[in-house]
Amino acid sequence: MNYEATEDAENTADTPSLDERITGALVGAAVGDALGGPVEGYSPEQIAERHGGRVHGVVGPWHGADWRTARPIAPYHKGDGHVTDDTLMTHALVRVYATVRDHLDAYAVADHLVPDLMTNPRWIPELEAETIPLHRIFLAEKWLVARLHYGHVDPREAGVGNIVNCGAAMYMAPVGLVNAAHPAAAYAEALDVAGAHQSSYGREAAGVFAAAVAAACAPDATPDSVVAACLPLAKDGTREAVERVCEEASKHTDVESALRPLREAVAPYDTVGPDYRSPSLGARRPSRLHAIEELPVALGMVVAARGDFRHAVLGAVNYGRDCDSIATMAGAVTGALGSPVPEEWAKTVAEASRLDLWEPAATLTAVAREVFARDVERRRAHERAFARLGGNGCSD
Repeated sequence: MNYEATEDAENTADTPSLDERITGALVGAAVGDALGGPVEGYSPEQIAERHGGRVHGVVGPWHGADWRTARPIAPYHKGDGHVTDDTLMTHALVRVYATVRDHLDAYAVADHLVPDLMTNPRWIPELEAETIPLHRIFLAEKWLVARLHYGHVDPREAGVGNIVNCGAAMYMAPVGLVNAAHPAAAYAEALDVAGAHQSSYGREAAGVFAAAVAAACAPDATPDSVVAACLPLAKDGTREAVERVCEEASKHTDVESALRPLREAVAPYDTVGPDYRSPSLGARRPSRLHAIEELPVALGMVVAARGDFRHAVLGAVNYGRDCDSIATMAGAVTGALGSPVPEEWAKTVAEASRLDLWEPAATLTAVAREVFARDVERRRAHERAFARLGGNGCSD
């Protein structure tokens, strides 16, 4: 499929507002995360066998009442509407924006995100306890603490050496939302922020995901326009993977028929291999040829679902493998597009996780407006300075 960016039409009364798009993206990401958590790591066939068919909403733990001791996911209570570390990290990044109230960089991660993970106890749904988030996040995220707090590494380079996975990409939606309708700016900011956490195609995916969320916020945005905005920005294997997966997705009219073809389309770029729980020898190592699996598949689900939140997220969930992160990304993009998040899902996840899913959205909306006003002031100052230098700027 030939993805070509088109100019946005004028805003209309039924176009979702900035507030609605930010709320849809953040609530949608959390809901996708919670729905995908209990089936993470399994194949579509295993998921269908375990649940007697496709998952259609919130389900319980894979091992039922034995979730506390069953391997390989103990001691986490995945399921029953509990969000995972994807949402915990997303909300943590929102809190950094609330503190800085401007664009972020790798130093903001070191100065604000890492201390938050280490020192501020919060309710952790999967642990059913209040503790510091550091006790829940995966080893690839604990890397932030080891490198920045204990290792005193330059934040801009701290991501080098970490495993290359979706760890940075999974919580970059706030960057796209603060840069709403400006995918290039979102891409650049996310690359800077993610430099503290990831390198190679893991860092690249963070930038492209942020760009996708920003593009989805544009008036009259569509799944195709989102992909069209991402492709000129994406580099190397990430670009190829997104293009190939979305081309395949465009051939399907439903996510069910796309499950296996999307996996086949992304497989040449994915280093993990066919057995998700037993990665290949070359898994998660830096490369210019490869891509993380989660982002291309998430965008593919958005395309196959024609931007519908429910279908895109359920497609991501039933895809399996790292489906909590895939559904997080698909939920963020479709939510930003304005597709409604089912109220019953959002209410169940909020209550089960003991989280206010709407407060971070209100906070980030206020920050986004402040940052935009500051950007306008900075741009005007630059225009005046450039004009005085004899450029072609305005002299007012």
